[in-house]
Amino acid sequence: MLIVKKFGGTSVGSPERIMNVAIRCVEDFKKGHDVVVVLSAMGKTTDELIELAHKVNPKPPKRELDMLMTTGEQISVAMMAMAMDSLGVRAVSLNAYQVAMHTTSRYGNARLKRIDSDRIRHELEDHKIVIVTGFQGINKYDDYTTLGRGGSDTTAVALAAALHADACEIYTDVDGVYTCDPRIVKSARKLKEITYDEMLELATLGAGVLHNRSVEMAKKYGVTLVVRSSLNYSEGTLVKEDTKVERMLISGVAVDKNADRISVIGLKDQPGVAFRLFDVLAKANVNVDMILQSIGRDGTKDISFTCDDGAIDDAIKALEANKERLGYKSLDTLEDVAKVSIVGAGMMSHPGVAAKMFEALYNAGININMISTSEIRVTVLIREKEAERAAEAIHDLFDLGD
Repeated sequence: MLIVKKFGGTSVGSPERIMNVAIRCVEDFKKGHDVVVVLSAMGKTTDELIELAHKVNPKPPKRELDMLMTTGEQISVAMMAMAMDSLGVRAVSLNAYQVAMHTTSRYGNARLKRIDSDRIRHELEDHKIVIVTGFQGINKYDDYTTLGRGGSDTTAVALAAALHADACEIYTDVDGVYTCDPRIVKSARKLKEITYDEMLELATLGAGVLHNRSVEMAKKYGVTLVVRSSLNYSEGTLVKEDTKVERMLISGVAVDKNADRISVIGLKDQPGVAFRLFDVLAKANVNVDMILQSIGRDGTKDISFTCDDGAIDDAIKALEANKERLGYKSLDTLEDVAKVSIVGAGMMSHPGVAAKMFEALYNAGININMISTSEIRVTVLIREKEAERAAEAIHDLFDLGD
């Protein structure tokens, strides 16, 4: 049996936790399983490296930032190999270049293209535990790239798919996927199972348990995931195509405080305007989420959209550079906002779910700025300071707690 195990930064945040992870991996290895371990950087190392870079250069080149940040995972994998050696087990640490993990060339947010699995298979056949750096790859120029925050999850799923692994286990500091972040809603309940589609929506909407691209890849290649804690041996949450348990009306509530709203005021109310607007943003690599277009009046209309905190400067710069082409009057920004969402496959067969969510917000005296929906999701944009209170009110009204 081949098992891919991924451990996040908190799971390897100290020498003691590294040894704890090493012991867990060695247990499976001694049962006769082949084990591939994917690691994030220790604790807050990535944040510390970014802070260090900005002390030297407030706007560091993205290529050099990737070169710097990939050192964090290399420390983790080397330390883990040393820990396993101290337990009498042969292990080898490999970085993205040694594997190799081929990615696109977009520094800071690259996408995996393919993985050369020969080196890993050779080391497994030599009866070693293979420890691989998460979060990173190499592009066509042989430069290091990074996959975006949380990218180690994607590395693990990609390896599981490439190696045809029997299991892919994602270890974090929580023991599964909950109906809401337990730090926000104390009564949040752990789910036994959740579908890829539901997990993808939750991951995209701010539930930090899994990287959204890892869920996309797991669904594409049929990799069943298990999310569990590195700090105990409790059963985790299965993420797969179909669930056996009866589907709840909604599976969870997600909060995303990493959002800003931009309103483009006074656009001409004519065909092609929306295309030109979002084409400008796409060429600036700005991912847009919620979109709201006003009813046209006096030959003009307004379009509002949300983007990640880190993209607002790029978005404004691109829009201002193309103001004459787009023909808008002004820009209005709102940065102290958050997205609160409900997700559940049960919505497709139950009317009135959105109304119930809005009822919860009304009862809590919370005003809605924007609304976005899909078949299994309803998202509202509200003031950031009200986000946690909103999540708790929604969670309670839908009776999702223990």
